[in-house]
Amino acid sequence: MATIVEQLAAFVCRVSASDVSNGEREQMKIRILDSIGCAIGAIGAPPVEMIGRHTTEFGESNRCTLIGGGRAAPDRAALYNGALVRYLDFNDSFLAPGETCHPSDNLAAVLAASEDAGRSGLDFLTALAVAYQVQCRLSEAAPVRAKGFDHTAQGSYAIAAGVSKALGLPNRQTAHALAIAGTALNALRVTRTGSLSHWKGLAYPFMSSCATQAAYLARQGITGPPEVFEGNKGFMDAISGKFTIDWERETLGLVTRTIVKKFNAEIHSQSAIEGVLELKSERSFGPNDVRDIEIEIFDVAYHIIGGGDEGDKSAPKSKEQADHSLPWLLAVAISDGQVMPEQFAPERIGRPDVQSLLRRIRVRPSDELSRRFPREMPCRITVNLNDGTKLFREKRDYEGFHTRPITWDSVMAKFRRLTERLAPAQRDHIVNAIANLETIQVSELTIALHQARSNAAAALAA
Repeated sequence: MATIVEQLAAFVCRVSASDVSNGEREQMKIRILDSIGCAIGAIGAPPVEMIGRHTTEFGESNRCTLIGGGRAAPDRAALYNGALVRYLDFNDSFLAPGETCHPSDNLAAVLAASEDAGRSGLDFLTALAVAYQVQCRLSEAAPVRAKGFDHTAQGSYAIAAGVSKALGLPNRQTAHALAIAGTALNALRVTRTGSLSHWKGLAYPFMSSCATQAAYLARQGITGPPEVFEGNKGFMDAISGKFTIDWERETLGLVTRTIVKKFNAEIHSQSAIEGVLELKSERSFGPNDVRDIEIEIFDVAYHIIGGGDEGDKSAPKSKEQADHSLPWLLAVAISDGQVMPEQFAPERIGRPDVQSLLRRIRVRPSDELSRRFPREMPCRITVNLNDGTKLFREKRDYEGFHTRPITWDSVMAKFRRLTERLAPAQRDHIVNAIANLETIQVSELTIALHQARSNAAAALAA
């Protein structure tokens, strides 16, 4: 009888471009455009520049494109480009009852492998759809957050699957790639609790680089534990507990349940931010007009960003900490009328208007709202103004949630805002390549991405 990893490998090798429906293909392209916009918007960010220097120190290679200029080996391209996609924390998400992940974190590794293997744009899109499906399904069936492990644990299988698909590995080598990555790459949830660091945004790119190596090692003939899931001291025994997935019946449809961020903020905050901004547009008010704000929200949001069991959120000092503080996010939304990358400038995070207001925002969990998550992203917002006015808004979702899917035009607007440092012709080149992935080679996209640096760097220097 086939082991679970062999069943998963059979799924990876079985599916093809014809298994991605037209609707799913369009949703994939929306998320690719969104992710590339996030990556270009992060060019020049200090932690990404550190990763760039690290990549250079480890030696150059002509094999794979670095977004914005330069080339590197596939695993280092996965690391650097993955850091770009992830740094702003503005990329897509998938919500499961016990897990949250960012499936577009898989893009960099799959893009590097696809370029290295000389694949078509359609091959790249299909391999990325495989990575999305594997990560999202494992997040649903085998959550690990409550056990103290990071969502990069399921991601290791997704990267190995997507890279193996892009490289065209046969079943046996794909199974070994999955086994090597799944055995070696089980990170701790402390990455996203307590005092947050750069590693919050770099944990997945680092894992992605290592899992990419696992696929290339398997291609050389290196073997991994075939019972990585069900074996003695395997993933089920040590981390997740028992679960069942019928990989023979699996499709590539979960991309349609992934969600795109409207605001540059932690995913569970999106409905609350939209609600506060709706109230602000209806009755103009600022920080000095607010007596206090009460937020009722589902328990996952409360624990991760509301001051629950993953740490105090009342005194954020860095981008990473501010992004994971719902009080700070709502305070800056009220102050500035938006939550975009510029709100996370160091001098903005600590400014008195926001720091004072966030201490007047109380967040509490609701059992009733918790039962509606993740089918909805519900919250109730009560804003009490100093003049005695009470403003109330209840939200079920936001624009970008799977119940209100974001459109190509809306993602285009987000893309243009994040890439405004580029010349219009350069933006158009990238957009056209993504829009026409089915008819081009992936190299046409990577050439456009390679050329982005000169314009962005000139704007940064100015």
